[in-house]
Amino acid sequence: MRYTVLAAVIAVHLVSTECVPSGVGDASSKRLKPSERAEVIKRAQVWKATDVSSKDIWTGPDVKGAFVPGETVTCAYVRERLGGTTPKFACAIAPDDKVKVRFGRANGEIYAGVAATRLLWALGFGADALYPVRVVCRGCPAEFAADGDATPGQIVFDLAAIERRMAGHELVGPGMDPGWTWPELDRVDEGAGGATVAQRDALKLLAVFLQHTDNKQEQQKLLCLDERLAGAGAGCVTPFMMIHDVGMTFGRANSFNRDALGSANLEQWAGTPIWRDAKHCVANLSPSQTGTLTHPIISEGGRQLLAELLGRLADRQLQDLFEVARFGNRFPPGGDGAAPVSAWVDAFKRKRDEIAGNACRGSSN
Repeated sequence: MRYTVLAAVIAVHLVSTECVPSGVGDASSKRLKPSERAEVIKRAQVWKATDVSSKDIWTGPDVKGAFVPGETVTCAYVRERLGGTTPKFACAIAPDDKVKVRFGRANGEIYAGVAATRLLWALGFGADALYPVRVVCRGCPAEFAADGDATPGQIVFDLAAIERRMAGHELVGPGMDPGWTWPELDRVDEGAGGATVAQRDALKLLAVFLQHTDNKQEQQKLLCLDERLAGAGAGCVTPFMMIHDVGMTFGRANSFNRDALGSANLEQWAGTPIWRDAKHCVANLSPSQTGTLTHPIISEGGRQLLAELLGRLADRQLQDLFEVARFGNRFPPGGDGAAPVSAWVDAFKRKRDEIAGNACRGSSN
């Protein structure tokens, strides 16, 4: 086993509801005035050039605190309220390393989240890292036992995922919810040093490719990638806009962000076209009640960039993408059984071809 849980860690969750200090790679929050936040967004990047074909999608991001696929991780339950409606809990691996554990065989996020974060990372877009693991939770509530194997004092979750956040300082405006809305992406100014239209539209089109239905403001983050950040953060040299939570993907966007439709559902994902209006390059992403991105218009530069990036992924990488995310274990509600990984790879290629085979000649670059 990779980590040994200290007795002191076990005591923490019994006597306190305070958060254990966050682990490696967590983003520390910095507050900005509205005008400062607007200025930082103008200069923000959304993508870094990367060698897509060399990415080891099976292993995933090689960051401090990374886990080997399927690794057994032991931790102590921490009593803490976490946002969202899908099964998850905070757990302490060590006194200074608290992680978010997603669990539940029927929870689509433990499959889709792993695949989507690895795809974003491999293509050069920002993403948290989500690692598919086996978790031994000491002190977990008894009600979690339905999704695991309970023994005295602990519950074992054979299917779980642990999150490591993208390194950086989170930048938040005063009195505002964290994150950014998709219309704010259009406020980035290439002339001020920000991302190009092509890069921003490639990110929008990738969100459509993934059918990123739960795209409300808090699911995106504005980060500063500077190693050190002085003051309130207005002087950030390297601001970066990234998608924070992509667990509701590889399905079909829907009004209420229902897991059964929106997360790791091959029938829904494969049957949803990339384009709502291919001739005018209107991409197909139906609105959700909380979302901020709907049917975006994509420039030719954005289409070309994403098509090129997706085209660099080899068959072996696509196979690894869905195998490491354990899509073969995903049983959609009402389905006859899990779809084979090969069917997911085929659907990926067809959707990639939809992007590569179109042309947005009337769109700006």
